[in-house]
Amino acid sequence: MAEPEERAAEVTAESPTRERIVRAITERGPITAATLAKDLGLTAAAVRRHLDNLHDSGAIEPHEAPAGHRGRGRPARAYVVSETGHSALASDYDRLASAALRFLAESAGPDAVERFAASRIAAMEQRYAADLAEAGTDPQARAEALVAALTRDGYAASARPVGDPARPTPLTGIQLCQGHCPVQHVAAEFPQFCEAETEAFSRLLGVHVQRLATLAHGDHVCTTFVPTTDLLTTPTKERSPR
Repeated sequence: MAEPEERAAEVTAESPTRERIVRAITERGPITAATLAKDLGLTAAAVRRHLDNLHDSGAIEPHEAPAGHRGRGRPARAYVVSETGHSALASDYDRLASAALRFLAESAGPDAVERFAASRIAAMEQRYAADLAEAGTDPQARAEALVAALTRDGYAASARPVGDPARPTPLTGIQLCQGHCPVQHVAAEFPQFCEAETEAFSRLLGVHVQRLATLAHGDHVCTTFVPTTDLLTTPTKERSPR
C-alpha cells in the first residue's frame, strides 16, 4: 500500500488542472472553491471534483475561510495544503540535506550548522538585494519585489496589506506569506534556517520584521509581518561572514 505522501503526489500528478489547483492553494490558501474557480477560469463543479480527490488523498485539508467569505448560513469551506501534501512535495534532496546537517552538527557542533545556514541565506540575500534596489524606496514596491524573488525560488510567496495606510499605526504594514518552503523539512529540524531568513528580510527591507508563523513549525503558511511606518528609516546592518 502506498505511503500517504506517495498517494498525495500521485493524485496531484494525475491531472494538469489538479496541479494548477494545488499550486493556487499553496500560494493563496486558505482559499475557497468559488475563488479557485474564478481565478483559474474553471467551473465550480470541476474545481469541487478535483478538491474532493485532493482531500481524499490527504493532499489538502479544510481551513477557516478568509474574512469576507463568511456569509450567512453554512460557512464556505476554504482549503490549505496539508502536512501530507507538503511532504509529497519533498524530494530526496530534502532527506539528504537533513542527513548531511545532522552529520555536520555531530562532527563540528551546532555552531557549524548556524554558520552554514547564515552562508546559504547570505547568498540568497545578495541575489535579492539587486531586485529590491530596482524597486526604489516605495515600501509596497520593495515588498512586491521580495515576493517576486521568493516565488522565483519556489516559495510561492504573496503579500497583503495590513491596517489602513491613511491612518498608520505600529500595526500597519504588509503581511508577507510563503505558501511553500523548499527546505521546510530541513528547517523543522534546524530552525537556524528560519532565523537566518528572517534576519535577511529585515536587512533587505530596512526594518525589523516579525515572523508570526512557519511551515516548519506546522503552520499552513510562513507569515512575516513587515511594518511600513518606519520602513527604510531603520539603518540596515551589514552581516559579517562567520
